[in-house]
Amino acid sequence: MIGQEESLREDETLADAELTAPDGRGDGGPRPVVRCGRPLLYPVPAGELPVPLRRRARSTGAAYLGALFAFDLGDLPAGHRYAAARLTVDLGDSPVIAVAVHADGGQFGLGDDDTAPLAGRTRAATADRPGLLPRLGTRTGRPRAHTSGVHSARFGWGYTDRRTAPILPRGYGCHALLEIPPDVTSLHGTLSVQADVKGLVLRRMSTREAVPFTAPVPRTPPGPHHASVRLCMAADVAGYSTRRTGETARIQHDLVRLLAAARTTAGIGEDQVAPQPQGDGQFTVLPSGIDEADVIPRLVRGVAAELAARNAAAPAVERIRLRMALHRGLVREADNGWVGRAAIAVHRILDAPPLRAALADHPDADFALGVPDALFLDAVADGAGPPDPAAFRRITVDLPTKGFQEQAWIYVQ
Repeated sequence: MIGQEESLREDETLADAELTAPDGRGDGGPRPVVRCGRPLLYPVPAGELPVPLRRRARSTGAAYLGALFAFDLGDLPAGHRYAAARLTVDLGDSPVIAVAVHADGGQFGLGDDDTAPLAGRTRAATADRPGLLPRLGTRTGRPRAHTSGVHSARFGWGYTDRRTAPILPRGYGCHALLEIPPDVTSLHGTLSVQADVKGLVLRRMSTREAVPFTAPVPRTPPGPHHASVRLCMAADVAGYSTRRTGETARIQHDLVRLLAAARTTAGIGEDQVAPQPQGDGQFTVLPSGIDEADVIPRLVRGVAAELAARNAAAPAVERIRLRMALHRGLVREADNGWVGRAAIAVHRILDAPPLRAALADHPDADFALGVPDALFLDAVADGAGPPDPAAFRRITVDLPTKGFQEQAWIYVQ
């Protein structure tokens, strides 16, 4: 173990390299060994990128990769400590550039629920190397990285302890988002580590030679049974249990049709989803890589239009009124359905008393929609509408018996 992180395993190691002082200065002092890990690269679909990068991807055909680098500082003799450390990645004259260099995982949403797309992708990508993920965490007392080199092929992370009794951690994880031109099939570069070692004097040390690496560029996101960040959609017909058998059969038929039509309005084909029927409701996981800021408003407008048309043509006693909820997170398909926090949370919001009350308090409304705070801020709040972001109302979904509490937003139409 290194501090609170696991040491890099042999199968994760790219090379061990000795740290030396430049031009032999400081000979006779410690010569610690640094272990450089193999870079981990994983594809990030364009639909999960910030809006400016989505547009750039469409115009250039570039692909985007999450890149995770790691290194471990070796043991020092008594009376010596590390006062600073730095990792530099140099891709040479490659057309590949880092479009983001993250100081820690918190910068791209890595946390307990990983609702940010890049965070979910990172967690899924490290499934076979779980020791890497804790290295990206933000912890009290640990110095945050100073980053450099964004929008270039040479970038890095520096750590300096400025405390009265500084003790730098020994294991590091560093994350960047890389832009890959369409004709690039492999990534070539070098890793260099520099460290300040403090004893009676301060020695600035570095790897004598940069450590080369080559990695294939992964272009295909994980398959359908692998974990990925997806948008989950749940719907339920209000007052269904009070209907007669003949009515419920027609309602089920119309519910399936109108939700499929709404997804089509949002650009989601039925060949891209496998809705799970639930009698008076339906649960669907939408495909990965969608532009949520585009899909969600279109989906809401589609549901509104389909419900209005259907209810206008049906007897009043067979009117369909829906509760709907959306949630986003890391999910995967298992033997009997989808598993992951978002697949559960979407139903918690769907069944939340404030959402039920919102529909009951507006008897003329066709549906009430609930979305979690993070999804509202990412995909709805800055939109021009419809739906109008100002028409959403913030609530707290508090279900103590389920151990669930989350901030959410409600929209009624």
